[in-house]
Amino acid sequence: MNYLTVENISKSYGEHTLFKGISFSVHKGQKIAFVAKNGTGKTSILNIISGEDEADNGNVTYRKGIAVSFLSQDPKFDPDLTVEETIFASDNDILKVINNYKKALLNPDDSEAYQAAFDAMELHEAWDFETLYKQILFKLKLENLSQKVGLLSGGQIKRLALANALINKPDLLILDEPTNHLDLEMIEWLEAFFAKENITLFMVTHDRYFLERVCNEIIELDEGQLYNYKGNYSYYLEKREARIELEAIETGKAKQLFKKELTWMRRQPKARTTKSKSRINDFADIKHRAHQRRNDHEVQLELNMERLGSKILEFHKVSKAFKDKKILDNFNYMFQKGERAGIIGKNGTGKTTFLNILTETAKPDSGKVTKGETVKFGYYTQNGIKIKPEQKVIDVIREYGDYIPLKKGKQISAQQLLERFLFSRKKQYDFVEKLSGGERKRLYLCTVLIQNPNFLILDEPTNDLDIVTLNVLESFLMDFPGCVIVVSHDRYFMDKVVDHLFVFKGEGIVEDFPGNYSDYRAYEDSQPVISKVDTENKKEKNDWKKNVNKLSYNEEKELNNIESKLKSLAYDKKELEDKFNNPDLTQDDINKLSEALQKLIHTMDSKEERWFELSAKLEE
Repeated sequence: MNYLTVENISKSYGEHTLFKGISFSVHKGQKIAFVAKNGTGKTSILNIISGEDEADNGNVTYRKGIAVSFLSQDPKFDPDLTVEETIFASDNDILKVINNYKKALLNPDDSEAYQAAFDAMELHEAWDFETLYKQILFKLKLENLSQKVGLLSGGQIKRLALANALINKPDLLILDEPTNHLDLEMIEWLEAFFAKENITLFMVTHDRYFLERVCNEIIELDEGQLYNYKGNYSYYLEKREARIELEAIETGKAKQLFKKELTWMRRQPKARTTKSKSRINDFADIKHRAHQRRNDHEVQLELNMERLGSKILEFHKVSKAFKDKKILDNFNYMFQKGERAGIIGKNGTGKTTFLNILTETAKPDSGKVTKGETVKFGYYTQNGIKIKPEQKVIDVIREYGDYIPLKKGKQISAQQLLERFLFSRKKQYDFVEKLSGGERKRLYLCTVLIQNPNFLILDEPTNDLDIVTLNVLESFLMDFPGCVIVVSHDRYFMDKVVDHLFVFKGEGIVEDFPGNYSDYRAYEDSQPVISKVDTENKKEKNDWKKNVNKLSYNEEKELNNIESKLKSLAYDKKELEDKFNNPDLTQDDINKLSEALQKLIHTMDSKEERWFELSAKLEE
């Protein structure tokens, strides 16, 4: 079943053509990744098919009646709404039913409205849906449902947009870099979610493990042409390499034919026969094929790096906290030459604060950090490059000089340096503000590296970078002779670059793990379940499965539904109880809340009574 058809779309900005004559389709059940270099129009194509932008020509057609959700790089919400109000503001019938039920809870005097709302919850099986959306918000660390959107961080807003898209359970979900601003735990949960949910996906992502585990097809835009690969990321890499090798062979053959035809053309043949006319007409096509060149330059930079001395960087009993939240607690560590450390941990455990202490942009509460005299930091932060009005790409590099010193007394011009960072001569005179997000990150990376650091600190360097640039950056870092510290949620990148991990567990606990991220996950998964409670719960679950056939099909379904409803009702009960903590409540408010709470408790009691009846059958 065809959900989306894109036919011959093109987009230009002035004289610059982003893409031309692009056509593809998305069918039910497909999970497609769209891959292309930065600046070639990935986000523009997503904006066109989502309706946020228009193509210069061509058509975008959706199948009638399907539900579509779009996750953009820069989602917009009403800042005055709360997290929960933003969720309920979406056009979803079941959410409207849940919202009506929540309103009925606050008006216990209107028993008819409450009963109607409760019946609607039963009719639409909204209890399960309510549990699902609360689980999604919990997994994405958006537990504070009453928080105003205007007070959320940029990462939280992106996660709220993702939650909104997932909760609506669309037929087709279009995603622009869905793993940005997610920690590793969230990304792995999202992978599992997409694996079990029957959602058709079309996405742009640079996360190669995510591509590997979620997508079943990849569409690549390369040198203005579209290529389809019916498989995951590993299959794509294999077939892409084979395609490029074949193209190189074909170009070689075209060059030989071009030389032959050029000799014939130089004799100035007269187009007297049909065959001669055809040969002259074909010459232009042969010339074009013979002169095709792939724009696959690699970032190359022979750094004039100062040698590291014997003393590099040392932490001595360093502690740091924000009010009651511990970041570091008597942390001790001595960095060695050539060390490559990765930093992982949930959002808010203090990874960026650790980097700021390390680079002396923040001070510890106690203890000290000592830096060797030869150490020169190169700090790539999440803030990125600071854009100045009317500043061109070439001007950014010329701030460091018209010529940049390299090894062995060599030097390189600002223009040559930018070419090595994949900026063509024409692109160098573009305004920085017109660059794509990935191109800005690449330019920022250039400004960090040309200062010849011997200790690189990279805070989320992979966000918005295309896969080509990521591969190049990985190769560069593997050959980098200095020290490297990386904070990244890109597991593929971490696996290639680091040799040990600082695992931020929270509450000031930092573990030093010898190995990369995949090694750490394998270690964590191999740990035995030693909790007595967990063992007993597992046994009870197995016993329940053995006895479940004592219930009829409808009773089994009812038992499952009751368990889901009780979880949701317990959540509602806690919400109501929390409202009593408001010191501004009037006596009338307290009375209304008390009545609503009693009604809710009565509903829970009746559900629990029925649950016990059905459970008793299992024990007969």
